[in-house]
Amino acid sequence: MSSNLSFAELKMKTDRIVLTRDDITKMEVDAIVNAANSRLLGGGGVDGAIHRAAGPELLEACKGLNGCPTGKAKITKAYNLPAKFVIHAVGPVWRGGDNDEASLLKSCYTTSLNKAMQYNCKTIAFPNISTGIYGFPKHKAAEIAVGAIHDFLKENDFFKTINFVCFDNENYKLYADILISNE
Repeated sequence: MSSNLSFAELKMKTDRIVLTRDDITKMEVDAIVNAANSRLLGGGGVDGAIHRAAGPELLEACKGLNGCPTGKAKITKAYNLPAKFVIHAVGPVWRGGDNDEASLLKSCYTTSLNKAMQYNCKTIAFPNISTGIYGFPKHKAAEIAVGAIHDFLKENDFFKTINFVCFDNENYKLYADILISNE
């Protein structure tokens, strides 16, 4: 994958799953998922970018949610983002793989999808949850994410599109390889 390709040139679609190399804060979907910390009060990476783009109202809304446990998700309006809602999913910190990290990460995806259905969000965009400062191995996280989405879609036909939004070429290629091998 050439790093000089524009975001628009890096798209792939498989049935209802869309893989895009883009900035999640620019996604025009019903809900974007935030890779949040348990306090839900903003942070670095995707979380910080979403809070900056949404504006100060997002932080105020998050203060009223009283945090969120790892593996779960809560929802707010999206304020200045092009989406309608932000689903704040709290991924696990990688601690070597023997501390339930895989099931907690999978739960982030399924809990977020259930929350989206509850709020009638037919299009949703996911970042690469837990792969930044939380240190989850990127390939393992991508396999869990794709597997969780595939499992969910086997039981539910609610969603029009589920987007995996990768900000960098490395994650985009990992997801593309996994999605292609699962067809």
